[in-house]
Amino acid sequence: MAASAPVVPALPGARSASPAMIWSALAVVYVVWGSTYLAIRIVVEAQIPPMLGMAARFLAAALLLGTFLALRSGVRRLKVTRRELLGAGVVGLLLLAFGNGAVAIAEQTVPSGLAALLVAAVPLWLMLLRVGGGERPRVLTWIGVLIGFAGAALLSISGGDTTAKPLSVAILVLGTISWAVGSRFSPRLGLPKDPLVATTYEMAIGGTAMIAIGALRGEPGRLRLDAVDTEGWLALGYLVVFGSLLAYTAYSYLLANAPISLIGTYAYVNPAVAVLLGWLILGEHVTTTILLGGAVVVLGVALVVTAERRPTVAATSGTAPAKGVSAE
Repeated sequence: MAASAPVVPALPGARSASPAMIWSALAVVYVVWGSTYLAIRIVVEAQIPPMLGMAARFLAAALLLGTFLALRSGVRRLKVTRRELLGAGVVGLLLLAFGNGAVAIAEQTVPSGLAALLVAAVPLWLMLLRVGGGERPRVLTWIGVLIGFAGAALLSISGGDTTAKPLSVAILVLGTISWAVGSRFSPRLGLPKDPLVATTYEMAIGGTAMIAIGALRGEPGRLRLDAVDTEGWLALGYLVVFGSLLAYTAYSYLLANAPISLIGTYAYVNPAVAVLLGWLILGEHVTTTILLGGAVVVLGVALVVTAERRPTVAATSGTAPAKGVSAE
């Protein structure tokens, strides 16, 4: 019997989440994260070392968000237990230090559009993690997974027609796996009950880890602040305000309030936004093979999500959908 689509366990206060709030957060993740691939590419092309640049992004965002929460609700709002801090640290490492950090390192040679198309395979990794947890997907789900990974393989090969280096592509794929693992298990890690507080600690810990990783890579010796142009600083500021404060907060909110199968649909829109902006603004070379591979990945993800929604709809017929959100 096919397993139902997974639903992220509701945290205290999650019942107040309305469909409008869920879809507003999804819209932010859909569009803004698609544009961050372009911004990351501009940052690394501006001679800002990737890990140090992303560390600055998340630490600045954590400081701004933490200060806002403290001023609005008092410092007590930021108080967390040791377990909550540990959970936030694990998510910060998996999603930010290893996941987002890998994207930044890879984009030194991988075009932003191609990077986004490869990251679109995250829902497929999520499905494999579910299988590893003992779930039994539908046949259509397996077909979607196979098609999706075929598209990812095609994209990896097509990187040879661009500036992408094989090692960069491999690092990017490992980053997508880390992101999928963090997204899959974050509800089980005992995160802070307040999504904004959780986001603050995740960005602070993830950003701190990025500094350590950057130091190990020798990035401080390559940092020349006087050589960074205005576009680089503007792109970094965009990542802080929109990519981190707005979009990552929205993603953390979704992890606490929406089904993971619904959250994974952001992979439909992000690649299209990234490819369009990369071609329009940076003049990135978009080959027929890249477009074909991207279309195959999106098709595979679409089949997976479609197959996983069906049992949920049947199971909830005549009853209110979990947390007020339909899986459709």
